[in-house]
Amino acid sequence: MYIDSHCHINFPELVARLPDILGKMAENRVSHALCVSVNLPEFPQVLALAEQHPHIYASVGVHPDYEDTPEPSVEKLVELADNPRIVAIGETGLDYFRLQGDLEWQRERFRTHIRASRITGKPLIIHTRSASEDTIRILREEGASPAAGGVAGVMHCFTESQEVADAAIELGFYISFSGIVTFKSAKALQEVARTIPLERMLIETDSPYLAPVPFRGKTNEPGLVRHVAEFIADLRGIPVEEVARHTSENFFTLFKMAK
Repeated sequence: MYIDSHCHINFPELVARLPDILGKMAENRVSHALCVSVNLPEFPQVLALAEQHPHIYASVGVHPDYEDTPEPSVEKLVELADNPRIVAIGETGLDYFRLQGDLEWQRERFRTHIRASRITGKPLIIHTRSASEDTIRILREEGASPAAGGVAGVMHCFTESQEVADAAIELGFYISFSGIVTFKSAKALQEVARTIPLERMLIETDSPYLAPVPFRGKTNEPGLVRHVAEFIADLRGIPVEEVARHTSENFFTLFKMAK
C-alpha cells in the first residue's frame, strides 16, 4: 500500500480525467491521497473532491507563489479548516526562486498559516525554495514545533540539504520526497533520502508536476507514487514494502487519521 501525501488532482489536467486517475491509483495500490490547496478561490473544488471520495483528503492554504490572490487571515483559515476532511494547513512557506523584490508579504502569509496551524492543531504543509534559512527561522519564531506548542508538519517536495532536513526533523517535521529524487541530477538529494530516518519520511507526486523516472516529462498522477518508493528502497537497499509501510504509517500519524 502506498499513499500520495501531496497532489493537486483538482488541477484541470487531472480533474478532467478523474475516474481514470482514481482507477490507476487502485491498480498501483495507492490507497489514499492528499489533495493540497494552493489558493482560496479554488479551495471549494479541493474540498469537494475530499467530500466525494473517502480515500481523498484535503488541506486549506495559499501557496507562496500566488501573489495576486485573496490573502488569508488566521480566522479564515481556522474557519475553513473546521471540517474532518481537511487534515492540514497549507501549502504554505517561502519561495525566493520564482518571485523577487520585497517579499515581506510572503513571510507574513507564512506566519498566518503557522498561527492557524497552532489554533486548529492541524499540521503544516511547507513549500520552501531558495529560502530554507528564513523558512526554518520563522518556523522556530512562530513555535511550529510540538515542543513549542505547535504540531509541526511536512517539508513537501524536499530538495534541500542534509542540514536543512536535520533542522526540520529536529522541529518535529517529516520529509517528503517527490519524483525529483529519481532524477539523475539529484545526487545530493538522493543522499538525504538514503540517510534520514524512515520514521520521518513521506512520499508524494506533487502531481500533475514532477513525474518520476521513467515517466519524466509526462503528466504526473497519484498512481505513480510507487515509483518514488521503489527508487528510495533501491537507494537504501531495503524491500519496497518497508518504505511503503513506514511512509503510510507516517501519513496516518502526522495527519491524525485512523487507518
